Amino acid sequence: MGVLANVRGSSRSPLLQVLKTSVAVIVAWLLSNLLLGQQLPIFAAIAALLVVQPSVNQSLAKGVERSIGVILGVLLAYGAGIVFGVSTWIVLAIVVVSLLLAWALRLTPGSANQIPISAMLVLAIGGAQNTEYAIERVLETLIGCVVGLLINALIVPPVLSGPAHHAVVRLATLIAATLDALAVALTRPQTTAELATMLENARALRPLQLQAQAAITGAEESLLLNPRRGVHRQSIESDQVLMRKLAILVTRVLGLARAVHDRYDDGLPNEPIVRSIAQELSRAAHDLRLLAAHRGGDLEGYETGEPPVLTAPLVIATPHPEHWILVGSLMEDIRRVREEITGSPDG
Repeated sequence: MGVLANVRGSSRSPLLQVLKTSVAVIVAWLLSNLLLGQQLPIFAAIAALLVVQPSVNQSLAKGVERSIGVILGVLLAYGAGIVFGVSTWIVLAIVVVSLLLAWALRLTPGSANQIPISAMLVLAIGGAQNTEYAIERVLETLIGCVVGLLINALIVPPVLSGPAHHAVVRLATLIAATLDALAVALTRPQTTAELATMLENARALRPLQLQAQAAITGAEESLLLNPRRGVHRQSIESDQVLMRKLAILVTRVLGLARAVHDRYDDGLPNEPIVRSIAQELSRAAHDLRLLAAHRGGDLEGYETGEPPVLTAPLVIATPHPEHWILVGSLMEDIRRVREEITGSPDG
């Protein structure tokens, strides 16, 4: 079971992507057969298989990688076949030379792996000393790359705005949940274990932030060279606006959680100012959920059944001397939280 878990992904590729890849391989195969008269155009099929990627931009990059790797591999195999002939030792030597060449040229892994693969195929099939054969393999690869790119671009080109939006909203929801947990911690006596759990949950926001940012980057890349980019541009830009706010909120929530965890005492829930801070945290959680639903837009004038509740800055009362440091730290972080959610600084 452990081995199977390592080879299985956490999610499947979209079925449409699988079908597009299949179509690209079939078209590349038939086109190479028609144009080049090649009965088994393996190079074209492999190129099309690799070029159909989650985005059109990635397809173009993969096509360039594949083409460079094949051209260099075929040239190496052809040159070696002319000079040294074909033998087991020549094949092994060409593999080593291919890897060293890719290293020296600082090629991407896609190109670096393709050079020895192409060279071995040419040498193994026996076309290393045939100029026409070498040229046909390069043309075959170019046909596969072009077909894969066109299929991916013309048949519902993928846009990753949906996964990006889901990741950003999930992060916003968990930040709001952490703010609610902090409010509870300030109004009810907490055990050491409860405080540790609260801090651990707050720290878990950081990797979620990185995942959401990676999803946004992937969504932006999916728009490059994509004919559908105009339809999805605005939604991705809205998620970018919200993500910039959330990045700051994660830092502030971590500061709040650390301050409560490190300076908590049993008398804290009895402080009137601390109860006011807890109420403000709950209001911030409420408005953050509204902000996520509104995709990071201005909450002012936002018509909903649940209007924003961060309507006025928190009034500071004099805390007990033992709690001055904690209250001051909480107030500063809350000020920044408020500023990001409402879009305007406190007075």
